[in-house]
Amino acid sequence: MWRANVVRVTSAPAELPRKAGDLRAAGYLPRSIKAEIRDNLLKQLRTGRDPWPGIVGFGRTVIPQLERALIAGHDVVLLGERGQGKTRLLRTLVGLLDEWTPVIDGAELPEHPLDPITPASRRRAAELGDDLPVAWLHRDLRYAEKLATPDTSVGDLIGDVDPVKVAEGRSLGDPETIHFGLVPRAHRGIVAINELPDLAERIQVALLNVMEERDIQVRGYTLRLPLDVLLVATANPEDYTNRGRIITPLKDRFGAEVRTHYPLDIDAEVDVIRQEAEFTAEVGEPLLEVLARFVRHLRESTSIDQRSGVSARFAVAAAETIAAAALRRSAITGEEPAVARPVDLEAVPAVLRGKLEFEPGEEGREIELLEYLLRRSVADTARERFAGLDLTPLAHAVADGNLVTTGERVPGKDVLAALPELPVLHDVAARAGVEPDDSSGRIAAAIELALEMLYLSKRVAKDADNDTTIYGA
Repeated sequence: MWRANVVRVTSAPAELPRKAGDLRAAGYLPRSIKAEIRDNLLKQLRTGRDPWPGIVGFGRTVIPQLERALIAGHDVVLLGERGQGKTRLLRTLVGLLDEWTPVIDGAELPEHPLDPITPASRRRAAELGDDLPVAWLHRDLRYAEKLATPDTSVGDLIGDVDPVKVAEGRSLGDPETIHFGLVPRAHRGIVAINELPDLAERIQVALLNVMEERDIQVRGYTLRLPLDVLLVATANPEDYTNRGRIITPLKDRFGAEVRTHYPLDIDAEVDVIRQEAEFTAEVGEPLLEVLARFVRHLRESTSIDQRSGVSARFAVAAAETIAAAALRRSAITGEEPAVARPVDLEAVPAVLRGKLEFEPGEEGREIELLEYLLRRSVADTARERFAGLDLTPLAHAVADGNLVTTGERVPGKDVLAALPELPVLHDVAARAGVEPDDSSGRIAAAIELALEMLYLSKRVAKDADNDTTIYGA
């Protein structure tokens, strides 16, 4: 997927210059894209403004490396497993561009009015001089993104002869018969290529001139356009290093290779889930911690193909799944607000196992493995949340016949009604970040987490049948 540049802009501020002469007088002199990014990045760093909004967990690792590369004026390849936020990071580069930049009004490419590069624009500039019309391009339109696929052609990236222009009467050797591809149309902007190793080698060759000589050649035409682009790309380490699908001359032309990673701690993983997930119901912090630990256990498991990685999108999808389970229960029972509870975690393994790549020999054990790691994650979270809290009164209450039934059709108030009034329940709720006067769903979520901890530590029993779970002696 990519967004093409649009030359005509009608919503720019009215006070901006509209002719080349006025532009020159106002000091809008040509500046390279890399110089523009460097200047704006340094300005934001000096003023303490975050140049990377929405990027979590890279502050002390990836971001400093990327900033050094941009300040040096290097083209960059981000190297990392799937779901590490590489594409999102590249898209934030738009924020380092000037909000508005001048272009020649009506030109096929976004050329600077004081530095035209195509024959047609140079001819117009010579004829009109200071009266050359100026339009303004917003920075959002100066970022072009292409997903590399095996069927991508040189014409897609660089350009090809346009038969329509030839049919209009131009000679075949006329440079103005060229239909420009993605890269030339991103002149004075950023070109991002996702999964660069997937480009066929002969297509990669077409990028060599762009990255070194900063020009293009189309089917032997003598046309040379001094393009001004920042080329950034993403790649998976297996493709990039093991299979060698990026040709050596192209690798050599990237000034910087920056290695990305998954979140390094639980808090960062939770922040990513909260930022990226679109919740249809309330999901409390303890459950997000469970999912964050679940993903980390998956990344450490020898049963999972770690070469493919466990995407951050897995945890996001898991959070959205348990939120959906909570909303479904709310619709069935009429309980408001809809709040996710530990029982909703049961929906995760069956729904999301297809997002993982298992090692050979694990066929048939996928659900068993996921359920085991999910139980570990629940236990780890509960132990941390309830550390030092004596849950013995709750265990005794259940053992004395106060069976607690929960499930996808059981509202929170029924979970609470099954237990007597116990001071420890208030402590449990507080440890889970729930206030005493909160909804029954929120309190029930905290109590279920405590009951699950007691079950996993073999202090109470649990009987699960279809859509119902009963905690008892």
